[in-house]
Amino acid sequence: MNYIFYFLVVISIIAGAVNGRLQDVVNAILTGAELSVKVAFSLIGIMAFWLGMMKIAEKCGLIALIAKLIKPVTKKLFDEIPQDSPAVGDIAMSFAANAFGLTNAATPIGIKAMEELQHHNINKKSASNAMCMFLAMNTAGFQLIPATVIAVLIGVGYKNPTSIIAPTLVVTAITFTCSILLAKLFQSFWKPQKAGGDE
Repeated sequence: MNYIFYFLVVISIIAGAVNGRLQDVVNAILTGAELSVKVAFSLIGIMAFWLGMMKIAEKCGLIALIAKLIKPVTKKLFDEIPQDSPAVGDIAMSFAANAFGLTNAATPIGIKAMEELQHHNINKKSASNAMCMFLAMNTAGFQLIPATVIAVLIGVGYKNPTSIIAPTLVVTAITFTCSILLAKLFQSFWKPQKAGGDE
């Protein structure tokens, strides 16, 4: 990504110089830099708020309740791992955090879930079907409340940042469903692995 951004900046400067609009390019760079600082500071506030809310929800048992509610679905999707595996709870917790748009909070939980899935992986040198399913679903990122996007919209001065909630819900629901269907489709080409411990 660094190379891509560097390439875009260089091309912009060259194009501005050729067209005699180098000053506009410089102004755009300075304005963008200033705006990025404003957005970053606005993100601090909104992320602190939502992470605090997430911590409260975790302490009062709300997140655990949500994880418990979706645990039967998790067991069905990840039928290659034992039902009493800690990975099932970690996966459910990760999805609950992602649903509230708290991807930063979901990251350590997701890493822990991957470690548990690796524990049940027979071939340690390649990802199991369960690991691929989790990665696909986690990447699709179903969200009920896109907290980070709302924070960015607030940072750039958007008048109605919450208007993004409904479109995000629809889009992420579609991508989430497609990720599950595609993962199941590709799993049909590979023999399912049986759960097991470290070898």
